[in-house]
Amino acid sequence: MEEPQPQMNFGTICKLQTLWDYLSVASAQEKSMKGTNTWRIFTYKELHAATNGFSEDYKLGEGGYGSVYWGKTTDGLQIAVKKLKAMNLKAEMEFAVEVEVLGRVKHKNLLRLRGYCAGTDQRLIVYDFMPNLSLQSHLHGRFSGDVQLDWKRRMNIAIGSAEGILYLHHEVTPHIIHRDIKASNVLLDSNFKPLVADFGFAKLIPEGVSHMTTHVKGTLGYLAPEYAMWGKVSESCDVYSFGILLLELITGRKPIEKLPGRVKRTITEWAEPLISQGRFRDLVDPKIRGNFDENQLKQAINVAALCVQSEPAKRPNMKEVVSMLKGYDNTNGKALQMMRIESVKYKEELMALDQATDDEGVPEESG
Repeated sequence: MEEPQPQMNFGTICKLQTLWDYLSVASAQEKSMKGTNTWRIFTYKELHAATNGFSEDYKLGEGGYGSVYWGKTTDGLQIAVKKLKAMNLKAEMEFAVEVEVLGRVKHKNLLRLRGYCAGTDQRLIVYDFMPNLSLQSHLHGRFSGDVQLDWKRRMNIAIGSAEGILYLHHEVTPHIIHRDIKASNVLLDSNFKPLVADFGFAKLIPEGVSHMTTHVKGTLGYLAPEYAMWGKVSESCDVYSFGILLLELITGRKPIEKLPGRVKRTITEWAEPLISQGRFRDLVDPKIRGNFDENQLKQAINVAALCVQSEPAKRPNMKEVVSMLKGYDNTNGKALQMMRIESVKYKEELMALDQATDDEGVPEESG
């Protein structure tokens, strides 16, 4: 989704200054605690050498923000380097937010920050390199023909991703709303363990605040209706996005499909009649060739249906989502509800803005 450029007003300047103050403090701490931090500050020269001068041959992908490159440090560490293309206020804000959030969080299912570089005219973020790139690349991209995602891996990816989001919503202070949960932002390590990535759109939620109204960011198809249409953001928006992601994992279909005649159809519109008719097997990605656990399938579909309800108050929280996916029912009976899905139709003007993405497994800004 495109959004208006932030205006350089006093509030925005103060917010940006606060974020840079945080990074300055973090920089001082990093220098005083050399060897104990999990991340560090890189020089541009280091990253230039690690990526062979940001060679096209080393490029993993690109988006509206710039490009991501594979690299190798002098001590042999493989890294992914996000190099911002623009040096405007919007890019500065997203860079500062992402570094701040990544510096705060530590969880097995969240992408680890290796460091950053903030030179005079360069902004770069350094992550661990993920050999299996992203969920997007396996479902719809360069690895989709290899069929490496069997049913067990898909369910492990669903549970791991949900646990990462649960940590953001309930275990870190202040709580964090990701705002861009999607297949290209779920990276996969060498063992296909999922790591939720790309925190440039993240919102830190002060204690006692349940929701905010803000500019819409993220990717159409994954956006909760109240957020896409009115800019109302809450933890429940991430829950909705996760529900779409779960349907995508089960079905192998994109959140928005282009049909003949320039018609666009959301994954919930496609799935709604199949779920209401109890045709659960017809929902499963044909690439799996019928090799799945039927009880897990029904449970996963039920979780997805609950997550994508149009009313935010009716959606489960991520603690409940994880419990249901693991086969527990600590959800006050929500897991026992009859399975049905509510397909959401975005306004035509929003659908017209939707663009096909070519995400290939790098932390990427939505276009």
